[in-house]
Amino acid sequence: MKWIVLFAAMLPMAIACNSIATADAENSATAHTHSFTCPMHPEVTGKEGDTCPKCGMKLEHSDAPVAAAGSYFMQFAATPAVIASGKDVALSFIPKNRNAEGEQVALDIEHEKKIHLILVSEDLSWFDHIHPEYTSSGSYVVTEKFPAGGNYIAFADYKPAGAGHVVDKFDLKVSGKAPASKIFSDNKLSGNSGAYSFELVPAAGRFITGTTMHIAGVVKNNGQPVDANTLENYLGAKAHFVMISLNDKEYMHVHPNVENGRFDLHTTFSKPGIYRGWVQFNADGSLHTIDFTIKVTAGTPAEIEAAKQGHEPDAHSHSHH
Repeated sequence: MKWIVLFAAMLPMAIACNSIATADAENSATAHTHSFTCPMHPEVTGKEGDTCPKCGMKLEHSDAPVAAAGSYFMQFAATPAVIASGKDVALSFIPKNRNAEGEQVALDIEHEKKIHLILVSEDLSWFDHIHPEYTSSGSYVVTEKFPAGGNYIAFADYKPAGAGHVVDKFDLKVSGKAPASKIFSDNKLSGNSGAYSFELVPAAGRFITGTTMHIAGVVKNNGQPVDANTLENYLGAKAHFVMISLNDKEYMHVHPNVENGRFDLHTTFSKPGIYRGWVQFNADGSLHTIDFTIKVTAGTPAEIEAAKQGHEPDAHSHSHH
């Protein structure tokens, strides 16, 4: 009888211990569920091996808490303060944390630089991609010379250490004679730089909203196809592609992969309209920059399904532009 009494007394303890062990195991499993986010678009999350539908980058392991969007900003200054066309101007940027503006903000190196500065004219006819460098004063500075007077836009593309990716936009006024604005209204999907050409070929035959677009990038040298893998690296990649919408100046930095010797750019257009694009790549020891104009239309259900399948819908189901 004694062992029966002893067993009865110990049974609740065993059940309780087992419950605690089960709870610990469940908590441990939960604690070890890893999160993966896009290094450029921290709002995009997924599982290991996924890629970002906005820029094509592979999602990175990111269990650390990410600072809330809007916590960081760039303090900008130009020297001289009045920017004149055709003259050097020093553009200065100091990263700040809104929650601790007196503290220095460290930046991660992305594609070999801490800040990628994209400069465009308001009509998106002119483009430059430069990189402010850190100075002893704590600011990042770069010298630029704007070709003409008028309105320009600067996009400072950076990532504070331990935080999500940030893009700040600045409107710049440049004194001097401003040329007539150029009008972009239809597709320009190929261009040349020296002996090299670059052509964009959308998988579904057109550019639409409502789905991830797969766009082939075909490089040729003197008319002969070039395996993109054989290109020299530029800023740690075979190519960089920037797109900006004409109407609201939405900035998109796309990272193309290479598949079967061609670039594979995939991105998602949030709105229909005209987008300007610029691809940059290294070949024969020179940096090549080629511009594009992309006309995006609202995707119909048939077009969206066709884009997902990688082919065009029947001719009667869409109109050509």
